[in-house]
Amino acid sequence: MSQATTSEASRSCHSRVLIMGPPGSGKRTQGVTLAQRLEVPSLSTGDLFRAAMCYETPMSARLRDTIARGGYVDDDTTNAAIDRRLEAAECADGFLLYGYPRTAGQAQHLDGLLANQGTQLDAVVCLDVEDDNLVERLIAREEQLGRIDDHPDTVGPRLALYREKTVPLVDAYRERGLLIEVDGTGTVREVAARVQSALL
Repeated sequence: MSQATTSEASRSCHSRVLIMGPPGSGKRTQGVTLAQRLEVPSLSTGDLFRAAMCYETPMSARLRDTIARGGYVDDDTTNAAIDRRLEAAECADGFLLYGYPRTAGQAQHLDGLLANQGTQLDAVVCLDVEDDNLVERLIAREEQLGRIDDHPDTVGPRLALYREKTVPLVDAYRERGLLIEVDGTGTVREVAARVQSALL
């Protein structure tokens, strides 16, 4: 199969994809890479919220406080941010989501939004990384990028919140036959190759 044909098959089979995983598992890195291969836009509520925090508004102050504590932004705010992007023309033929959904309410909202558009998810990739590795990555990222949600004091609460709120979604997607679990340990290139192999 030619490279062009491979790319076309990949897009047609998997044009609406989620990448899930605990904090520090590489969702953004792998999401951006995979979106480029699938030729679809990549979307992240985390990126949207971090951009919003650059402005001095009441909402940005609330976002900054929630994220600094390692919490999840409320479902209504999060869903509204995603709605505006998924309803845009650029997402008509597909998208790559990472960092969303994180709660049962967000997952239900996403299903409803896609159903209204006459579409549905094609695949959900979950990156599996051991906790010790995650902690090392998050602390290193905080030192390199200064992200307020990667402060050592928030790492434990963030992982606990992921297990409480988001792991049940992983199980639900597994039951729906959408889940593809990928070892997220290794170099960026190694993990990207595993993700690509699992999807194709």
